[in-house]
Amino acid sequence: MKVVLLAGGLGTRLAEETEIRPKPMVEIGSMPIIWHIMKHYAHYGFNEFFIALGYKGDVIKRFFLEYHSRNCDLKISLQGGQIEILNEDNEDWIVNLIDTGSATNTGGRIKRLKKWLGDSTFMVTYGDGVSNVDLQRLVQYHQEHGRIATITAVRPPSRFGGMDLDGNLVTMFEEKGQIHSGWINGGYFVFEPAIMDYIDGDETVLEANTLVRLVEEGQLVAHKHSDFWQCMDTLRDKRYLETLWQVGSPPWKVWK
Repeated sequence: MKVVLLAGGLGTRLAEETEIRPKPMVEIGSMPIIWHIMKHYAHYGFNEFFIALGYKGDVIKRFFLEYHSRNCDLKISLQGGQIEILNEDNEDWIVNLIDTGSATNTGGRIKRLKKWLGDSTFMVTYGDGVSNVDLQRLVQYHQEHGRIATITAVRPPSRFGGMDLDGNLVTMFEEKGQIHSGWINGGYFVFEPAIMDYIDGDETVLEANTLVRLVEEGQLVAHKHSDFWQCMDTLRDKRYLETLWQVGSPPWKVWK
């Protein structure tokens, strides 16, 4: 099953990082967050990616063009220019890098990939968040419900701790946990090809236009994920993810 990564946005709320590179290339543990997302999908057997490029897409292209040589030991003859690969430990991924326009909205980026995605079910996610959602279970859930689209519903992490009170007595205290109620769009979509009929063109916003229409027609189901999920909207988020990575065993690292 093909995987679309939406990687063309401006990332204005993370301007400290995105002035020089697109948000999916902001690094966590010395690797871009888009790499972490792709490792997650590949762990569940999904390894053909279509990266919808836009803002500073050349940075993403360069990363993957150089990926092979960056991750191998090399022997180089400076006199003759011959290059010998001494070992090879690269990902078994097929990466399609498609320019979908600098000003195209999220729905429009998906529409521009129509000819490459064909007539099969496909997956979509954003290039700026990580989770430990079971992707095989997500696909199974989508197939069982028989709708055009499945969205992963998550409980957003709280920026502040929470507590319950009985009078002036604290009965529960939690430091920056998941919000207890309320679900939001966590990305990690599964779509049928019919989704294209709900996208008019470049100006279509997936969230505000396409998904709303699907809701009206009863064609959007939610797969609830109550475990780890974290977007990277701000520098605070970036630092939090970096801390989790450096401490070891970050929750989204489902691969070995």
